[in-house]
Amino acid sequence: MRRDGVAWVVVAILLGVFALAGWALARDAIDWQPALAWREPWRALSAVGVHYSSAHLLRNLGGLALTGLFGWVARAPARIAWAWVTAWPLTQFGLLLKPALAHYGGLSGVLHAGVAVVVTFLLLTGTRAQRVVAGVVLAGLAAKVLSESPWSDALRHSPTLDIAVAPLAHATGAIAGAVCAMVAILLPRSRHV
Repeated sequence: MRRDGVAWVVVAILLGVFALAGWALARDAIDWQPALAWREPWRALSAVGVHYSSAHLLRNLGGLALTGLFGWVARAPARIAWAWVTAWPLTQFGLLLKPALAHYGGLSGVLHAGVAVVVTFLLLTGTRAQRVVAGVVLAGLAAKVLSESPWSDALRHSPTLDIAVAPLAHATGAIAGAVCAMVAILLPRSRHV
């Protein structure tokens, strides 16, 4: 029975449940707010439940399905799924770099983290063919994140969505995901040395 990839899919389902459950709640009650980061740190998790339009929610759920499939096909083991879970709140805490971003919600930063986790996993442990695929995906991810200029404005109006997006969330997600995956992969090896 195949076990690798199952934990990854469970995390994807959990994120989807959070996103759908949050749709019915007041945004200000669960979104990420840097002013409340240390008093209400749980918002680093609950922010994935905030979506500012139905198009925003549907696009993120589609991205979640693809990210879940990516980890399943890559046969991401449980420790890699845990890396994604760990990157989830770290993505939001990275937004403290831009205090002008007073509110943030959505799955997109955590989705970027998930893609970075799988790419890092494949680059460090995959077959030659898997490393080639991961390299192509990494190049696309890096080009996307850099093209969004995450170091500039806190919010940017999206030409394809009816909301403003926070490019820094995509960058912090990708970085958090890559770092968490490296720790998850290299830590078990260092214990055996």
